[in-house]
Amino acid sequence: MTHAHTPTHSHSHSHGRHGEADILDLDAQVLAGHITALTGWLPVQAPPRRIVDLGCGTGTGTFALLDRFPEAHITAVDTSAAHLQRLREKACARGAEGRVRTVQADLDAADWPDLGAPDLVWASASMHHMADPDRALKAVHDLLAPGGLFAVVELSGFPRFLPEGAPEDRPGLEERCHGASDRFHAEHVPHRGADWGPKLTGAGFTVEDERVITVNIDNTDGSRSEAVGAYALGSLQRLRHSVAEALTPEDLAALDRLLDPEGPGSVLRRDDLVVRTERSVWAARRTG
Repeated sequence: MTHAHTPTHSHSHSHGRHGEADILDLDAQVLAGHITALTGWLPVQAPPRRIVDLGCGTGTGTFALLDRFPEAHITAVDTSAAHLQRLREKACARGAEGRVRTVQADLDAADWPDLGAPDLVWASASMHHMADPDRALKAVHDLLAPGGLFAVVELSGFPRFLPEGAPEDRPGLEERCHGASDRFHAEHVPHRGADWGPKLTGAGFTVEDERVITVNIDNTDGSRSEAVGAYALGSLQRLRHSVAEALTPEDLAALDRLLDPEGPGSVLRRDDLVVRTERSVWAARRTG
């Protein structure tokens, strides 16, 4: 759930839930420094002891928060049993299984499971998937201990990877894909890209801070080529699901050349990839 920008889970049949889990793991690896900066920025009044990670995916936020708050226990919540299994395996490998509890739950269901009274709730790229985000925000507000903090992190769409003028046979392909993706998501995932500030205020929170973090990872020295290439491949594969019908045949063919791991035009063979994206974050307090 962490940043599955596809509006349905139809994509999971084509390359399996583990395909999605792999992307989430690569996301964590490539953007690790930015996630550490985000957890370091959180305006907590005291180190939280009980944390809930809503829509935890394979644990990107969970483990960043465990590192940041070594005394904390975390309840990691997701709809996907496969993601939670991978998260538990990571917790065991780190010797942190005693500090992590996993809960499989559909947060669109009428009744949420008992998640205790956390001091901090973290939701990274999960809120825009909620069928009724306002109801979910109210549920988080009521869940938090008084004075507790809710951190909402959202991505501004898919990252961009290709330099300007690429690919050479179809310059501007990536921008056209993003345009088609934005139109698709405006229809199917209307809360993506929302300003969560007014929604948080409406749910009873006091918004204490918000910021936009610009991610621009330059890989021109090639030091991260393998991870960035795999991340680009997986991300562009997911993008293809929502844009294939909107692209011209020429653009779709060019995209498929980028996505062919064995082909000469594969993104895996490029040494000029970058990772450019933005993350918006809101820190909101339960004051009442």
